[in-house]
Amino acid sequence: MNDAETLNVALEYARCNRVGLLIVAYNAEKTIESVLRRIPAELAACLAEIYVIDDFSRDNTAQAAADAGARLGMRNLRVFRTPANQGYGGNQILGYTYAIRQGFDVVVMLHGDGQYPPEHLPHLIAPFADTATACTLGSRMVRRLDALRGGMPLYKWLGNQVLTWFENRMLRAGLTEFHTGYRAYRLDTLRQIPFEHNSHDFHFDTEILIQLISWGRKIVEVAMPTHYGDEACHVNGLRYAWHCAKAVTKYRLFRMGLFYNRFLDTQHDGPRYTFKEAANSLHQHVLRQDFRGERVLDLGAGSGRLGALVASQAECVVAVDLQRPPQEAARLATAAVDLNGDFDRQIAGSPFDAIVALDVIEHLNSPEEAVARAARLLRPGGRLFASTANVGFFIVRAMLLLGQFNYGRHGILDMTHTRLFTVRSFVRMLEDFGFKVESTRGFGPPIRDGISDRFPWSWIDSLLGWLARVWPRMFAFNFLVLARRKPSLDEVYADAISKPKETKA
Repeated sequence: MNDAETLNVALEYARCNRVGLLIVAYNAEKTIESVLRRIPAELAACLAEIYVIDDFSRDNTAQAAADAGARLGMRNLRVFRTPANQGYGGNQILGYTYAIRQGFDVVVMLHGDGQYPPEHLPHLIAPFADTATACTLGSRMVRRLDALRGGMPLYKWLGNQVLTWFENRMLRAGLTEFHTGYRAYRLDTLRQIPFEHNSHDFHFDTEILIQLISWGRKIVEVAMPTHYGDEACHVNGLRYAWHCAKAVTKYRLFRMGLFYNRFLDTQHDGPRYTFKEAANSLHQHVLRQDFRGERVLDLGAGSGRLGALVASQAECVVAVDLQRPPQEAARLATAAVDLNGDFDRQIAGSPFDAIVALDVIEHLNSPEEAVARAARLLRPGGRLFASTANVGFFIVRAMLLLGQFNYGRHGILDMTHTRLFTVRSFVRMLEDFGFKVESTRGFGPPIRDGISDRFPWSWIDSLLGWLARVWPRMFAFNFLVLARRKPSLDEVYADAISKPKETKA
């Protein structure tokens, strides 16, 4: 669309929806009137509200904004001043909270120093005519040289390019720029992400994009010219880059279950447990086992995908979970069973030849009781494949050494775990409740599945996988125990005592 068509779409959207314009300002007394004057007048009149939040400036930004609004006849302008400096991110948190409580449909964020062109507001608003759009970004890097023409220093331009490349790799995204301060959000989306827990510093902008990307929301970039004003000097470039890099690294560690932070806890980042495709992963190792001709029970089956693949070689597979697994396949039966109950009585049929219980025992109210019940479902000599997270993993040990210990939504310290195990404690529990352990195999963190299967991540994944096999107690992220069910006392008694052999005189 050309500029005229974009303006018409933006005007139509603003007339039918409540669009708010947030102007964040700090020491912007000299520029705020120019920013307000440059807002297209026809669009300004259609906005639900234009509101300036002066973040406790040392100059007269708030009064200058109010006076400029009066001179320009902006009846929908409101000016606020924070009681103390909140920081760039903190100012946005206030502004978006206000937009939510005012019932806006979309909020646009504009800087009060003139760094971004108010004339291009229609380009940020028009994409919301598509109901799937959650965020629009005024990117200075769609046409990369435009930022340099607008006065961006070369070293900052290069830093922006490198940092955006790293963030895209870590987040599996494809944005041209993460660091524009000219952006708009759909409020239905903001209501459902924990932006209030984001940093009050400048990398707030990166953290909110992480939240949107983790939820899979649609982000639209539009080309935007820029002019570097006074606000650029407020940002410590190296410190900002460090915090952005840390934020995306924390996200990857969060996805792997090694780190937790409330700003990452969107509650919309997919299922807790995903099927692993990497050749050296736990799931693929189990699938390489021989189940031919066996009756197999998959406890805590989740989606049922693993059970369906095992069923391709087994005589039959029964996959159970609290909610019935949706997967369908030949020789696969599914059922809804509460594993915290007497599941050994609920699952009918003759004894199983093998039970697969991957990353489920540690979630149950009584892991010991669950192991005992699983033993009753196996024939004597039947195999149990049981895995769990290793709380002795070297990173967890290092965190404890540094005084860090926090539960999260995934991984070793998943907040839904009722019990934490080392390799030794898990093996001991199985042996105490009817099993003889034959082997233990460690697996590294799921880097190929969780981050990337490209170099250097693939190399790191292979190295940690090898270390996990060599020294599972220290380097296994999780581990698999293969154990066989020992005959019970009653079974041994029946064979040895209740059936005496006849002796000849």
